Amino acid sequence: MAVPSLLGATIAVSAIAATSVAANAAETATVSVSSVEAAEPVVEASAAPVETTTIADATIANAAPAPTQSATTASAQENEATADLAATGIAGQVTSVSQLSDVQPTDWAFQALQSLVERYGCIVGYPDRTYRGNRALTRYEFAAGLNACMDRINELIAAGTADLVKKEDLLAVQKLQEEFAAELATLRGRVDAVEARTATLEKQQFSTTTKLVGEAIFTIADTFGDSATRTGNGTLIPGTTENDNTETIFADRVRLNLDSSFTGKDQLRIRLQARNITPFSGAAFTGTNETRLGFDGNNSNSLEVSKVFYRFALSNNFRLQVDAVGNEFYNGLVSTLSPFTSSGNGALSRFGRFSPIYRSNANGAGFTFEYKFSDFLALQGGYIADTLSNDPTPTNGLFNGAYTALGQVVLKPSRALEVALTYARSYYPGNEVNITSSTGSGYASNPFASSAAIRRATSSDAFGVQAQFRLSPKFIVGGWFGYTKAYQAGNANEADVLNGSVFLAFPDLGKKGNLGGIIVGIPPKVTGNDFIAANGLRRIDDDTTYHVEALYRYRVTNNIAITPGVIVIFNPEGNNDNATQYVGVIRTTFSF
Repeated sequence: MAVPSLLGATIAVSAIAATSVAANAAETATVSVSSVEAAEPVVEASAAPVETTTIADATIANAAPAPTQSATTASAQENEATADLAATGIAGQVTSVSQLSDVQPTDWAFQALQSLVERYGCIVGYPDRTYRGNRALTRYEFAAGLNACMDRINELIAAGTADLVKKEDLLAVQKLQEEFAAELATLRGRVDAVEARTATLEKQQFSTTTKLVGEAIFTIADTFGDSATRTGNGTLIPGTTENDNTETIFADRVRLNLDSSFTGKDQLRIRLQARNITPFSGAAFTGTNETRLGFDGNNSNSLEVSKVFYRFALSNNFRLQVDAVGNEFYNGLVSTLSPFTSSGNGALSRFGRFSPIYRSNANGAGFTFEYKFSDFLALQGGYIADTLSNDPTPTNGLFNGAYTALGQVVLKPSRALEVALTYARSYYPGNEVNITSSTGSGYASNPFASSAAIRRATSSDAFGVQAQFRLSPKFIVGGWFGYTKAYQAGNANEADVLNGSVFLAFPDLGKKGNLGGIIVGIPPKVTGNDFIAANGLRRIDDDTTYHVEALYRYRVTNNIAITPGVIVIFNPEGNNDNATQYVGVIRTTFSF
């Protein structure tokens, strides 16, 4: 076998696939390529590894005969090569043929390969140090590699190393270059077209630092069962009637997140939101907050800026998120240890998503943080100011209005088990007291009957234990327990509030991306209270409310999920005289 023939074919094969694949991939993904020379990797012995290159023996001239290919077969092999390169990644330069693990001294092309690697430095391998010499290549690949080889030879000549290039080598390469002139011209034209399209895209794009992430929820829902009419101590709930007061609704929530990054390690998010999902609560509907959905809210589909935050790392172990509006612990850097946290893809109910300790009725400005001491131990926390944290008037602002401060220690004894110990301190000046964020009974939210007319400032200390244990990749068991001590300001009155839940989660149930779930819990209830209302009764929930929820999220595509489910509330408002209430929901979530 003549060495010039190997130079004309094997060198071209070694560099060829990268150019064709680079052009094809760039044409498809509109990746900027500066020139044909940039797309055609020419590897010197001292150069850095090129982007992508494949090697093949089967097309070497005067070598072992290869079967003739049809145009269809060649196209299929080119597509296969493109996919192969995409999966393999960047090829690596070799300086000795012995570095190619699948090339043996007994191979028929060993000496030719050895010459090309050690004499010309034109051969590269895959990242796994293989040569894959039996893979076929296309004429475009061959033409591109030939051009790369010519550049390499010219460099050797210009560098005064012409003695390394034999005359017969040059003649063979020149002949091949002439034969594939049309293919080289076509390849150059394709790269030029990609450059033009990329330049246009860069001029017309919205931003080089910002991308849009959207979510739209469609829901059909209704409640069944008579409205709750009695409080936990038997007092009549004003405005309620013992009837099923809701009709089936079809409603939506749309969120558009503008996510920007300036360093690659930070995130600025601006969320635009519109929604019209009326909560199933209040005297006009169900008489209780315990029937609320986890994604409800109604602003008549008016567009609003509902969240603005900037997240960044202060060190490898310390992350900080600063919120200008709409701060929420569970949407920050505080872990809830629940697979049902997401409002768009998690639990259907408000209570079932995670422990109420992570909620605050204040949702203005603030911050959250996480400091990881190790994989076993992390410290998390944050501060949420009054919803009117931008209002400088009394009982508002960052520090004089309502607020919640939270601290949490997360323990991870193993990859399967996580435990969190949480403490939260909250204060409400007297307007809109809601220490359990509308997840339990009316007494649990406002134990001292504060109102706009009679303001009773209320503070609370909340303690929580949360855990989840992944028994297998497709089975998670977990839950939480919470205790809250509430205090009436300027008075010795105190109240005790309890809540808890256990859950079973079945990730990838029936299909990857699906989620089955069962949640059984006790929404917040008042178990003890010093406060005596005007009717002479303490605001205590005499009975226990039970929350039972079952859901199944079915992922239709990567961007569409449908979640049907049912929620059952036994003894609403902590009173077994109230009728059992059922909530039926079908939630469809579109992500884009």
